[in-house]
Amino acid sequence: MNRNLGKTSLRRKKREGNPMHSYDALPAPLRHWLSQAALPWSPASAQRVWAKASAKGLGAQDALQALSRAENRTLARDRYALKL
Repeated sequence: MNRNLGKTSLRRKKREGNPMHSYDALPAPLRHWLSQAALPWSPASAQRVWAKASAKGLGAQDALQALSRAENRTLARDRYALKL
């Protein structure tokens, strides 16, 4: 069953724990970005990219750009994604 993921060639992953609790613990700019994301990110994956950008001394806007770049790289691997 595809549920709301649509048709994709990307591998699906099972998640552990309570994703809504993890989502609620994220910073507000990150939660807003996730609500607009093209892919169904897990809170843990998004937090990992956010933390890596923060560790480099980047601000919120730069961290969000890093997330967008990571999402675009993933979409580029999906053979079913629309190529714009």
